[in-house]
Amino acid sequence: MVFFRGLSALSRLRSRSAQQSSLGTSVRWLQMESSSDLDLRSQLKEMIPEQQERLKKLKSEHGKVQLGNITTDMVLGGMRGMIGLLWETSLLDPDEGIRFRGLSIPECQKVLPAAKPGGEPLPEGLLWLLLTGKVPNKAQVDGLSAELRDRAQVPDKLYKFIDGLDVTAHPMTQLSAGVMFLQVQSEFQKAYANGIHKSKYWETTFEDSLNLIAHLPALAAYIYRRIYKEGQFIPMHDSLDYGGNFAHMLGFDNPKMHELMRLYLTIHSDHEGGNVSAHTAHLVASALSDPYLSFAAALNGLAGPLHGLANQEVLLWIKSVVDECGENVSTEQLKEYIWKTLNSGKVVPGFGHGVLRQTDPRYTCQREFALKHLPDDPLFQLVSKLYEVVPPVLTELGKVKNPWPNVDAHSGVLLNHFGLTEARYFTVLFGVSRSIGICSQLIWDRALGLPLERPKSVTMEWLENYCRKAATS
Repeated sequence: MVFFRGLSALSRLRSRSAQQSSLGTSVRWLQMESSSDLDLRSQLKEMIPEQQERLKKLKSEHGKVQLGNITTDMVLGGMRGMIGLLWETSLLDPDEGIRFRGLSIPECQKVLPAAKPGGEPLPEGLLWLLLTGKVPNKAQVDGLSAELRDRAQVPDKLYKFIDGLDVTAHPMTQLSAGVMFLQVQSEFQKAYANGIHKSKYWETTFEDSLNLIAHLPALAAYIYRRIYKEGQFIPMHDSLDYGGNFAHMLGFDNPKMHELMRLYLTIHSDHEGGNVSAHTAHLVASALSDPYLSFAAALNGLAGPLHGLANQEVLLWIKSVVDECGENVSTEQLKEYIWKTLNSGKVVPGFGHGVLRQTDPRYTCQREFALKHLPDDPLFQLVSKLYEVVPPVLTELGKVKNPWPNVDAHSGVLLNHFGLTEARYFTVLFGVSRSIGICSQLIWDRALGLPLERPKSVTMEWLENYCRKAATS
C-alpha cells in the first residue's frame, strides 16, 4: 500500500512540476529550438561574456542581500541547508529532486538525443546540456561522441602504472591513482606555468576536462578487467557512443546493458554542488588546481561509505537478506530483518538522503527501466518489496527525515542482472559518471573567475560564548 501511495505521490509531483515549469521554462524551450550549430567550445566562447556580465551585475546589485540565517545546528551538523556555493549545472529540490539546467530526469529522457528511438539519453547530450544550458540535436551529440573517442587514447605507461599497484587495492584507489598519473598531461598546469592570462583559464580547463572525461572509461574498464577478468583488456570500439563503449570495454555487449550504462552515466552525473565529491572538486579547484588534481580529490571523497560507496553496500545488504531469508521472503520476515539491521546500530542502505524528502527521481527512472527490461528478476522484485516495507519501519523509528529510497537502492540490482556482479567495483561507475557534472562546473568556475573558497571556522568555546551573549541580549 505504501508503494502505491509513493507512486501516486510521484505522479502528482510530476504533474505539479510540469505546471509550475511550463511558463518558467518557455524561454528555455525557445532557446532549445533555435540552438546554434556551433561546436561545443565555440558555443561556450559565445556564452561566457554574457554570463560574466550576469555575475558582475548580481554582485553589484544584490551582493548585500541576505540568503538566510546560520544556526549552531548548521555549524555542528555538516553545514546542512546552509547556502554557500554557486553551482550552475544542476539544482536539487527537497521535494522535486534534481534538475539539470532546469530539466527534470523525465524531461531529459524526453528531449535529449538517444542512441535509438525511445532509448535512454546519451551522456554526451547531458554533457552538452550541463555546459551550455541548451538541448543539443543528434548531430551535435554525434559530433561530441566522435570528439571524445578521438581524445580517449591513453598512454600505455598508464596501464603499466596501474599494473604496478596491488591488484587487491580497492578499485576506487586504483582509479584515483590513475587520474593522478594522467595529471602530467594537464594543459592548464602547463599554461599556468607559462603565465597564461586569467581570462583564458577556462580554455585549458575545457581541454583538460574533455580529455579527462574521455580517458576515464578506458582507465576504469582496464581496472575492472585487471581485477576480475584476468587482465584480458578489451579495446575501445571505433563507432560506439560514450556509454556503449564503456559497457563494451567492460565486456558487456548486450544492447540492454548498453542502454543501462547510458542511463546510469546520465543520472549519476551531477547532484548540485554540496555533496562531498562535487564540493571537494570545487574546493580544490578554487586554489587553481587543475581538473586532474581536483577530480582525483573528488574520487577520494566519493569512495567514502557515506557517499558513493553506498551503492555497493546496498547490493551486499540485499544479498544478505536473500542468504538469510530466501528469495521469496515474506513481508513479516523482511520487517524482522530490517529491524535486526537497525537494532544492530546499522542503517538500511539505499534509503534516506541528506536533502531529498521524497523518493529520489533517479530511483524512479531505474525502476521504470527494470519494469521494462527485467520485471521478473528476483532481486528487482525484492527491491520492490523493500519499497513497500522499509519506509513505514523508518517512519516508526522516528529518527529519519526521509524514509524513501535513493538512487543507490536500485542501481546495483540492475547491474547485477546484466552480469556486472562485482559490487566492490560499483563506485567506479559512479566516479566515471560524476566526471561529467564536476568537469562541466569546473569549466564555468574558471570562466566566471570564481574565487578561492575560504569559509570561516570557529571553536566550541567561540560557539558557547556567542550563544551565551545571544541569550542575554
